[in-house]
Amino acid sequence: MFTGIIEEVGKVKSVVQKGKARVFAISSEKLLNDIKIGDSVAVNGVCLTVFEKLNEYFKVEAVEETIKKTNLGNLKTGDRVNLELSLKLGDRLGGHIVLGHVDTTGVIENILKLKNSWIFEIKFPSEFRKYIIPKGSIAVDGISLTIAEVDDGKFKVSIIPFTWENTNLKFKRSGDRVNLEFDFFGKYIESFLKQWREQPWQGG
Repeated sequence: MFTGIIEEVGKVKSVVQKGKARVFAISSEKLLNDIKIGDSVAVNGVCLTVFEKLNEYFKVEAVEETIKKTNLGNLKTGDRVNLELSLKLGDRLGGHIVLGHVDTTGVIENILKLKNSWIFEIKFPSEFRKYIIPKGSIAVDGISLTIAEVDDGKFKVSIIPFTWENTNLKFKRSGDRVNLEFDFFGKYIESFLKQWREQPWQGG
């Protein structure tokens, strides 16, 4: 479990194809001392397991299904990725609850620079519209953000200077694909209501 508060922007040191999976070596300066083999690390919002650690980088593997559902298949050497270590019991929840299970990807359609912020307009698959509400939470490449506006298959998020400087968003361009994880509370409610409609409770 994660919070969507990015702790470091790492850099992809290498990408190695392993069958239909891929192994990523990711350089880290701030988090490396705290990372242990077997730890969960969110890479662009995708929960991955560290299986090797060296002096300047760690390695994780993304299986075929993960490659299909996320933007990790587009990563190449030199790309910057958002990193967050898993939440520890007793840690402060600064963003919102993020599971590291990406639902789909979206495409950045426009980046608008304002005086003291940036507006990202992101297109998403229409079947996920039910999970997106104004002022609701969403994780974009693992970053906990608040939805400012929803319209016609797109949503907008406002990026403050701190987020701009401390995530990989400042390296993004129009047309780039980003990982999206929708608020899990909404998905649980949907699942509950669906089961209730199919098998309504028969009270005595």
